[in-house]
Amino acid sequence: MAESFNAADYLVGRRLAAGDGDREAVRAPSRSLTYAELDAEIGRVAAGLAALGVQPEQRVVLCMVDEVELFTGILATMRLGAIAVPVSTMLRGPELAVLVADSRSRLLLCSETFADTSRAAVLGARERGGDVSEVVVTGDDASGFGTDVTARTWAEMLAGGEALGAAPVYDTWDESQALWLYTSGTTGKPKAAMHRHVDIRTVCETYGQQVLGIRPDDLCLSVAKLFFAYGIGNSMFFPLSVGAAAVLEPSRPTPALLAELASRHRVTMFFGTPSSYGPLLAAAESGQVDPAAFATVRRGASAGEALPARMVHGMRDVYGIEVLDGIGSTEALHIYLSNKPGEVVPGTSGVPVPGYDVEIRGTDGRPVPDGETGTLYVRGDSICTGYWCRTATNRLVFEGEWLRTGDTYVRNADGTYTCLGRTDDVLKVGGIWVTPAEVEERLVAHPSVAEVVVVAVPDADGLDVPVACVVPREGHTVDPESLVAWCREGLASFKRPRHVIAIEEVPRTATGKVQRFRLREVAAQVVAAGSPTLEAAL
Repeated sequence: MAESFNAADYLVGRRLAAGDGDREAVRAPSRSLTYAELDAEIGRVAAGLAALGVQPEQRVVLCMVDEVELFTGILATMRLGAIAVPVSTMLRGPELAVLVADSRSRLLLCSETFADTSRAAVLGARERGGDVSEVVVTGDDASGFGTDVTARTWAEMLAGGEALGAAPVYDTWDESQALWLYTSGTTGKPKAAMHRHVDIRTVCETYGQQVLGIRPDDLCLSVAKLFFAYGIGNSMFFPLSVGAAAVLEPSRPTPALLAELASRHRVTMFFGTPSSYGPLLAAAESGQVDPAAFATVRRGASAGEALPARMVHGMRDVYGIEVLDGIGSTEALHIYLSNKPGEVVPGTSGVPVPGYDVEIRGTDGRPVPDGETGTLYVRGDSICTGYWCRTATNRLVFEGEWLRTGDTYVRNADGTYTCLGRTDDVLKVGGIWVTPAEVEERLVAHPSVAEVVVVAVPDADGLDVPVACVVPREGHTVDPESLVAWCREGLASFKRPRHVIAIEEVPRTATGKVQRFRLREVAAQVVAAGSPTLEAAL
């Protein structure tokens, strides 16, 4: 039997009831809010959304920078019983259009910074038959969305809700949908992982409290933004669940900026990724960052992809920070395998988080013994209910209570788990899924490209970077710089190939299947040698 439960009330209303109204909840460049002020602002935003006609269980897409508006927009949407769908701000207009149309949302909230991207997305979504008909933009300019779309500023939305007063908390159930997060995951194409209100409480009470050990006096800083499952847990779910606070930063997280934020705010919890810890170590070595800037950090965390052992040691030796490396997924909402404080084993993902079970299964579907590799499966109460409108994929990924992660793992003799890479060909770059087919589709549209295969090649730290192996058209040559620029114009920047290599032909099996493993092997050799072609290796 479902019980009444609303995640927004659990995160904020519960804190007021506990007497934490005067405690600081969030710091952003524009302003800081106490829990009482945050609750009031959520009520204003919820009233504005209600005045626009937002109903329980309707989707609200948010393409916004990490600021107070996004923070309150997510919580206000859940407070109304509607479904918050925060999406990546790294997407281009056509990419965002796919998600807006797929979610069947009629309302898009966007930051002024991404107004042009949102304009293109709205046009593209409507061409796809999407339902979007309302747009709200932060800033002063809400023009250019077309005559058949009602657009207004954030201030106008708030003014429209003033007559309603603060919107009350909707009587959602623990099983009610609260949050959809788009992921390419194990099958490549974007799809929405559907999460319930209770999933949010689950990750707070498992990883947040039993592994991370977050406390009311903590101040959190996350490299990952709020539209990531990792980021929203770090900057919203975990701190609010115990009365702590978070620092929001809309800008790109460079080592210098992270050091400045950590020092100025006296951050105690730092959430990074391998693609951020590497530059931090390099910045300290070059003298660009003073490790003392992180002196107040009592705990670090990492997720997105396996953290190389050298970075674990480096962060401890250079910065004095013990980093808890772990693995999670959008489907699980946060981390389910993690190292624990005082028990870090560098190069591993640690052990199962309390509340989660994991199995490593072989090709026959049966668990394998320690030391043997297989595909990682996980089960726990925060696993999403499935992907929105993806029946075939759901049947492949979700097996009863179990989620097939698509990661290849081995269980070590000491009980820790080590990640050996992906089971399939989907790439993970900087902790973000990248679909080879998507990059290949963009590259093959270039007039100089006949065929292309995108594979992952490990860099010096063992982190995957995308490499494009290109067969040029007759009469053309491969120009790496122009092809990378071509990708930047049509794809999110992180999807661009880091290397472009010319090949004469794509290696295939007798049945015509691309031999990606051959390209991965030789591309790694060629990239390491600095050669521009693969002919000799093939």
